[in-house]
Amino acid sequence: MRAPIRRVLALTARHRLMLAASVLLGALAIGAAIGLMATSGYLISRAALHPPILSLGVAIVGVRFFGVSRAVLRYLERLASHDATLRVIGTLRVRLFARLEPLVPAELGSLRVGDVLSRFVGDVDVLQGLMLRGLLPPAVALATSLLALAVAAAVSPIAALVLASALLLAGLAVPALARAASRAPAARLAAARAHLQAELVESLAAAPELVAFGASGAAVERIERADTQVARLERRHALVTAAGEASVTVLSGLAVVAVVVAAAQSLRSGELSGPLLGMLALLALASFEAVRPLPAAAQQRELGAAAARRVFELCDREPSVRDPGQPVTRSGPGRVRLEGVSCRYGPDAPWALESVDLELAPGEVVALVGPSGSGKSTLADLLVRFRDPDRGRITLDGVDLRELAQADVRRAIGLDGQSSHLFPTSIRENLRIARPGASDGELTDALRRAHVAQFVEQLPDGLDSEVGEEGELVSGGQRQRLALARALLADVKLLVLDEPTASLDEPTADRLVADLVAAARSAGVGLLLITHRAREAELADRIVALPASL
Repeated sequence: MRAPIRRVLALTARHRLMLAASVLLGALAIGAAIGLMATSGYLISRAALHPPILSLGVAIVGVRFFGVSRAVLRYLERLASHDATLRVIGTLRVRLFARLEPLVPAELGSLRVGDVLSRFVGDVDVLQGLMLRGLLPPAVALATSLLALAVAAAVSPIAALVLASALLLAGLAVPALARAASRAPAARLAAARAHLQAELVESLAAAPELVAFGASGAAVERIERADTQVARLERRHALVTAAGEASVTVLSGLAVVAVVVAAAQSLRSGELSGPLLGMLALLALASFEAVRPLPAAAQQRELGAAAARRVFELCDREPSVRDPGQPVTRSGPGRVRLEGVSCRYGPDAPWALESVDLELAPGEVVALVGPSGSGKSTLADLLVRFRDPDRGRITLDGVDLRELAQADVRRAIGLDGQSSHLFPTSIRENLRIARPGASDGELTDALRRAHVAQFVEQLPDGLDSEVGEEGELVSGGQRQRLALARALLADVKLLVLDEPTASLDEPTADRLVADLVAAARSAGVGLLLITHRAREAELADRIVALPASL
């Protein structure tokens, strides 16, 4: 079995009992179906001889028993298998998210947003199908096939041998051929679906720009080409599925004929009665219900292996920013020092920052200025450990940030970036991300300091008003001020504001920055203001300029 599938199976350790129960129930359900067909065959053949009605009582009861138990057992099997599978997939989603979180933003920059979404949603959903339709059916088929062969052997050993040969062909040879035919397209199908989803997500996100510049037609063509590729691979997958099912159907018919022919000699010699021959024929036909899903299960395992490989490829990415084995406990007023800090975005990339020395004292307001590309936002990312410097070090109260837990660093240093995200929920819940237990009074105070309290008060639902997907129900300036209010709500020692007034008119921007500076000084909170506006920088205690060469 392939390594990615083995890793999926490792996640089932806590649910093995439920999975075993689902296999048992599935085997019993198909066993009941086989029993129903075999008993029906016996009953029909025996009734054709016009025996006394009382002699058919056991067979009649058997038909009723197997008919009812089949439905009940099938329901219980579906309940157990889906419950266990959903729990396993839930565990996988949680682990995948836990692995993704430390990769943001440094390690995920090389992946398209749609591709990450495809791995997190689409590929994990394929693994759900792997559990239900790829891994459980073979175990069920083995158990029920052995049961059917045991019953057939008790009636006619030669018929059981013929049936065993047909079941081996349908259960091993046909799935092996289906798997071989699916291996190449399964790997390409996962990548093609991810490409299609990436094109859709990116085109939807950029729809206004595509329409404005007349590029929507080209985007639609790219999506159509990606969709055509997916459809072609899915058709090939469906053809293999159909061929597998047809092969099993043909084998089941041939098996019935072969079993009847093999048992005919015993019928002529009187060793086998006519009703038992009818039972054998229908038992042989029903036994193929267990192996019928196996060709599709083999294909599902190929799809699952490709999906698991993509999921675990993401899980196995090592974050460049890690917590130390034994984090240091920090205490102090929040003094930050950068000592010879250099940073770049790749081994061969130019330096985004080079040999920067900077000290940020508690309660001090510092304006960081410089042309675009000088490394201002990179410096902000370094301060909250979104990245670590390639050279030099950053200390917080004398302790290297790399010796502190990331959560401790971000409790002391807060960041309101240029593209802060608003979640599609209420204003209240967006603000409480910074402080989950904040009261309405504290939320209102943060909104007031961000110069957006009046706007929120005028909304019909106030703090409970929805902001929409990515804040689309509010203007750009209001969205930025809501994000700023969230940053102000956090109880930090140093607050880094990266272009907090970029979407505001000049008078509002001047008032906002003046209030922020005054509030920071009165609260003793350090403030690093990254700005392009000279009037804002002049309000700071000092100005630090990064050179254009960086």
